[in-house]
Amino acid sequence: MMRIGDAQFTWRFEMRTHAVSSKKATNLSLSADVLAEAKSLGINISKACDECLRELVRRERARRWKEEYAEFIEVYNRIVEAEGVPLAEWRSF
Repeated sequence: MMRIGDAQFTWRFEMRTHAVSSKKATNLSLSADVLAEAKSLGINISKACDECLRELVRRERARRWKEEYAEFIEVYNRIVEAEGVPLAEWRSF
């Protein structure tokens, strides 16, 4: 039975990493010890912050989508439990 849920049905919200985006200078306050160690390890601070923020944005968008459509997902799952998967007889897998 195919239900919508974390394991079976995951919406992925990805920001386009292949698209060229402009950059904007900003001021950040970072922990001095972590910043110093990152620099000593040759970590690109701007890139690391951008990647982390991108992942946080992706997760928050996914969380909000799941929250916004929670009622629909619950209703759909109840229908699937009661009636089975739509068009199941034509499934090839």
